[in-house]
Amino acid sequence: MIGERLRVQVLRWVFRVLFGLPRPVKRLLAGPPISVDDQELDLDLQLLGRVDRLLSSRDGGTVDRATLAEQRRQADIAADLVADAPLEHIEARDLEVPGEVGPLPARLYVPRAVPETRSLVVYFHGGGFVMGSVASTDPLCRLLAAQSGVRVLSVDYRLAPEHPYPAALEDALAAFRAVRDDAAAYGAHPDLIAVGGDSAGANLALVVAHQQAVLGGPLPAFVLALYPVTDAERSGGSRELFGTGFGLTADMLRELERMYLPDGVPTDDTRGAILRADDLSGMPPVYLATAGFDPLRDEGEELAARLREAGVPVVARRFPGLVHGYASFTALSAAARDATLDAASALRAGLGLVAAGRQPARGRRLRLPELRRTRPDPLAGG
Repeated sequence: MIGERLRVQVLRWVFRVLFGLPRPVKRLLAGPPISVDDQELDLDLQLLGRVDRLLSSRDGGTVDRATLAEQRRQADIAADLVADAPLEHIEARDLEVPGEVGPLPARLYVPRAVPETRSLVVYFHGGGFVMGSVASTDPLCRLLAAQSGVRVLSVDYRLAPEHPYPAALEDALAAFRAVRDDAAAYGAHPDLIAVGGDSAGANLALVVAHQQAVLGGPLPAFVLALYPVTDAERSGGSRELFGTGFGLTADMLRELERMYLPDGVPTDDTRGAILRADDLSGMPPVYLATAGFDPLRDEGEELAARLREAGVPVVARRFPGLVHGYASFTALSAAARDATLDAASALRAGLGLVAAGRQPARGRRLRLPELRRTRPDPLAGG
């Protein structure tokens, strides 16, 4: 264990030195600029991809059921290598929240500068419904809490393939409802509770909000969705265009989908693919970010368009030079950090509007102000 901690510390130091080199040196190491679909890949993320290929034999890796526990452990370690240094001034407390079939591990982050804040986001980690944990998303949750001034409650959920669909969704729904019902225990006001997540977690956040609207329950105050997966078993488009060479691959997506949805999306239950929902109206305001070099880009942007058509207030961002999972690379890429801070600004603004009005969450309609943009945004809208 000591040896592993030392190895992580050494690798973290090497990464900081490497990505702190002058830009011309990094360009020499990364190779010529990569442009696809009128977008240029961020230099730091191009360099990270080259380093990753040198350290592993297969682009994007694979998910091996036989060694899944070790892969999950390694994923948690890797998340710590490429994120910002821990923000120690953020108070963090481990606890449990009710899930569908039992308690779920969770971690509550409270920004000390504004401990009296009553706003909270119930956050679900990414990892393709197969990997990820409270530990892997710890650096991101600390950054969101620090920059938004909002309490962040990171919640684990049951993972596939041990617990295929709809286990993760049932846990996410149960957790949101339990937290809202007992908001004071988390230092929050029930009408100031948002849901959020990245990748698979963004899917869960979106579906939780949609299901609350469909069932007529209290809505989350806001939805924060970073590069969400919104449809399964897709092909073509961005899944083909960026299916190799940019971290997450089309092959890995298919493996993860088979684990989470072993029989595909049920014909009578499209909650596993929110883009296929018949009616998206009634949802709370949504911030939805996509990455230009992400296989999931198109389906995320299609969902943003459908939400807007359904009358849902949407702030949509595309960060054209970034890759899937950019919020985990904030220590290495200034562009990734800017994009993540944009999400924190959206969370602060969205919940700030709710707090200013303090109206019941059910059926609310808000228009978010234009937020700071860090990159050209072909999808911007209010």
